[in-house]
Amino acid sequence: MSWSLTLSVQSSSRQSTKALADSLTTDEKVVWASSKEHFSIQLNEQKAKDLRAMWNTRMRGLIAVDSLLSSLVSESEGSSTNTQ
Repeated sequence: MSWSLTLSVQSSSRQSTKALADSLTTDEKVVWASSKEHFSIQLNEQKAKDLRAMWNTRMRGLIAVDSLLSSLVSESEGSSTNTQ
């Protein structure tokens, strides 16, 4: 028996979505939708516990990149409104 999971990802902008995809390219095959609005990855493992571990690892990576992107956006918005 084999276990499989497909994750579809779309961020707030195409640029952010691309950054998230780029963070996975060394680990997973990223498949872009024809619209280039979102991408998906598929995880396949022989054991459910291995699939869960791979899922957790990929999600932690995506969360870290998304957090970094959010911080960069917040900083750039703050600097553009700073009048000092």
